[in-house]
Amino acid sequence: MIRFWYILFIFLSVSAGAQIDPTLLKRVPKDTSTRLLNMDAIYNRPALKFDKLPVSLGGYVESNWQHMATDGISEGHQFQFRRVTLFVSSTISKRIKFLSEIEFEPAEKEVAVEFAAVDVEFHPMFNLRAGMIVNPIGAFNQNHDGPKWEFTDRPISATQLLPATWSNTGFGVYGKNYKNDWMFGYEFYLSSGFDNSIIENNLNKTYLPASKDNTERFEESASGEPLVTAKIALKNTKLGEIGLSYMGGAYNKFKDDGIIIDQKRRLDVFAIDFNTTIKKTNTFITGEWAWIFVDVPGTFTQQFGSKQKGGFADIVQPLVKKRMLGWDDAVLNLACRLEYVDWNVGTFKQTNENIGDHLWSIMPAISFRPTAQTVFRLNYRFQKQVDILSNPPATTAGFSFGISTYF
Repeated sequence: MIRFWYILFIFLSVSAGAQIDPTLLKRVPKDTSTRLLNMDAIYNRPALKFDKLPVSLGGYVESNWQHMATDGISEGHQFQFRRVTLFVSSTISKRIKFLSEIEFEPAEKEVAVEFAAVDVEFHPMFNLRAGMIVNPIGAFNQNHDGPKWEFTDRPISATQLLPATWSNTGFGVYGKNYKNDWMFGYEFYLSSGFDNSIIENNLNKTYLPASKDNTERFEESASGEPLVTAKIALKNTKLGEIGLSYMGGAYNKFKDDGIIIDQKRRLDVFAIDFNTTIKKTNTFITGEWAWIFVDVPGTFTQQFGSKQKGGFADIVQPLVKKRMLGWDDAVLNLACRLEYVDWNVGTFKQTNENIGDHLWSIMPAISFRPTAQTVFRLNYRFQKQVDILSNPPATTAGFSFGISTYF
């Protein structure tokens, strides 16, 4: 299956270059309007449109170099081709459109369809979405394209606490409205979701991203009940955007052929995200924070956390914006990411001492954008991670350099 998608991708690329007259292609830029919310990130991407055909193509690629060491032990220089993603969208008819996002990740040796949904527009405040959706928990899950960020790595809280690019089969409604400087948006979805792997995994801890390995969720729900995901967002063009989101439902198989075989166990996730730009200095600030509550069986040891929390904050300060190296409106940025994740919030019952299993990280960065769609980024990570027994933390430090661009 992987080989099929890879050959298909190469074939389409070669065929397009050999058979399509470039004069029939038109670049459709990203919508840079200020009347956008994080929920619009799915469609807010540059694309190539074929003349007289209702299909647009686009995508992005990420490639990095990295040299990291943990407590002085390093694997040396590492070169990483993180991913290449292809977008295919089509306007089927008036107020009916389709978009798919197909990602090839060489490191995981897989091709994944991350988003493939049909949108039917009835009213600005009421639209139907069906297919493979990206659950809108926090902001990063929907707004994860590499070229949009100044850092080579995705936030730890988005990849190792929440499952980044978490998508499921489902249905839902969404809408938005604006008046003067204010905009309001909402999303509500019912979909398949998590399974027992969040507590039955090789990490021996509560770990929501483990459910991403279960591809059967695209055909059936492990619990037999829908995962509910809901989000509301409020934005002021002068102040910024704030979003509140929730995702929850049963995660275990508690019924088989109508017979109760286990106690129904659920998880609940709450998240808040915020972004703003300080107009005076053009400083961009964005971040999110999540709280996770999991009903862990009483027979499990305390290394499986029933409460988790974590998040990140990015600060990006443009230093120079002018014509540089032949590019008009090039930008040199100074940035910093602050991160914290706690996989097991609470204390040991026997000793009343705090449970460890947490980390914090600081990542200063310098980025150069020759255009808004391409970024070169140099990062330095300094991270401290504490095990469950709160032993002296392991220290990770090192540099990474990479490029990410839409195409």
